[in-house]
Amino acid sequence: MGAREDMYGLFTSVNEINLTDDQDGQRAKEGVHKKNISTSYDLQARMSKKGILWNWGYHDDQVAKEINARIPGFLQYDTDGFSEELYFAALREVPIDLDDYADRFVLEVGCGLGEGLNFLSRVIHAKSMIGLDLSEQAVNRANAALSRKGLRYVQGDAENLPFEDGEVDVVVNIESAHNYPSLEKFLQEVARVLKPGGYFTHVDLYTTQRHAFLKELQEKGLGLEWVLDRDISSNVRAAIHRRLSPDGSFHKALREQRVGAIQRHMAKRVGPEAVGGSFAGYTDSGSTKLLKRMGVLPSQFMPPVDSYRLYVAKKV
Repeated sequence: MGAREDMYGLFTSVNEINLTDDQDGQRAKEGVHKKNISTSYDLQARMSKKGILWNWGYHDDQVAKEINARIPGFLQYDTDGFSEELYFAALREVPIDLDDYADRFVLEVGCGLGEGLNFLSRVIHAKSMIGLDLSEQAVNRANAALSRKGLRYVQGDAENLPFEDGEVDVVVNIESAHNYPSLEKFLQEVARVLKPGGYFTHVDLYTTQRHAFLKELQEKGLGLEWVLDRDISSNVRAAIHRRLSPDGSFHKALREQRVGAIQRHMAKRVGPEAVGGSFAGYTDSGSTKLLKRMGVLPSQFMPPVDSYRLYVAKKV
């Protein structure tokens, strides 16, 4: 899973967050876990009209300027730009010049509806760009709406990538790995499919426990040399605050939704948590607490995310 679609689609993805990586306890649950995630994203792909919010977002004036220099006017149509900024921020940290991708294969794991990789295809001109997602419906929609020469989408499992050893130059993974039952299996697969000297750029939300577990995995090596560890929480919070402002994209999308009064009320109260509101300091509303007590939302609807981090690793 990866790119989120809209304020409603975001609800299920956060519910499924993998806070720990207790291998013994999770092995028996992996099949059910993956099926639940795939089903939820299948539903999103069928119901959603156009990608607006693919992730919690990122904002930095310099990054926005760099994107606009490569794609003039990209902020003028159908987007607030924060999801794009997150993808761009992740790619620009890979030590490959953005104009030097002509002979390279870029793979995004957890591409969702494909909007993020489609955006990157406008930033760089790679020989091959493939997005992979567990949701068949999301992949079908991405191919129908976005695929073209050099850009396509495939259904697959992040812990069992359908690619040959040493086939990929760059693996991109944006706000997705928290859904995977085993982070270790995923990293092993990333290392397997990367060419020697290839790069992995990874962005995700982390709890204290999960961050500590990633550190343990980094010490194991797993065929990856970690060259960048950056806490980008302040940039993510900046994007969330802008999205949740009265004239931001969240409330604009809400005003445009053709839904009943009760649904609108629920979205207005619960929605900020789904787009990272709690992480940015927004308090849990009384309506959200009531929904939890009623069993409509799980008690861990918004998990205690401590940081949002950007990593880059090199295949050794």
